[in-house]
Amino acid sequence: MAGIKTSPATIKLFTVLFLILTISSPSPKFVNAFTFPFSFTQYKTLISISRSLLLRVANLRASRGDALGSSRVRAMADEIDRGLGLGFISRAWSVGWDYMWNYAWRKGGIDYGEMYGAIGDLNELMGLVTEFNRAESNADKASSVARSYGKALRVSNKLLRRLLRIFAKSGALREFWEMVQAEVVDGELLQDCLEVGGNDVKSLLQIAKDMAVQFFSSQSRSSDEL
Repeated sequence: MAGIKTSPATIKLFTVLFLILTISSPSPKFVNAFTFPFSFTQYKTLISISRSLLLRVANLRASRGDALGSSRVRAMADEIDRGLGLGFISRAWSVGWDYMWNYAWRKGGIDYGEMYGAIGDLNELMGLVTEFNRAESNADKASSVARSYGKALRVSNKLLRRLLRIFAKSGALREFWEMVQAEVVDGELLQDCLEVGGNDVKSLLQIAKDMAVQFFSSQSRSSDEL
């Protein structure tokens, strides 16, 4: 099997970063800029569940005769699949560089007030999804949707608007959340996801919340070290 080809420019960049980190005594703030506050296992689980859920939504829409809607969601799943498949290195580099350049290295790059608000939105949304998941019969599910889906959609839209304010700079992170927002607002993605996998939706929200809390904790430790 052929090895991964690395361009001379990439090798030079990693060489410079290696020298900076080994021959100098970088500040905690600088080191923190190269450190993600969550584990690869969390990232992998988030990607895997998201892809599986989107593919089921694509199949659901296809069964309804919504070929265009199915194609849009399948394209999202294919984009996410790059996060685990052969395009992992290039995708991780793109997202990682976007995060470092636009947020970690910039003063005020992350709006912590908005991030804290996003955690509150995730908590509220998890409560609504839990209520939906308690329904067992189709009649109970229909009643739950009629009772709480509108609120869940409002909270989801509020959360997505926060995320777009947090990731305000043009790049891979903002492009992804813009794509999700468009599908939630115009394509009823949340409703379809709840129909094919309510428990998976709850799991995704829990992982996202855990990652956000860990981000806060890492930033707090970094501030204490300064």
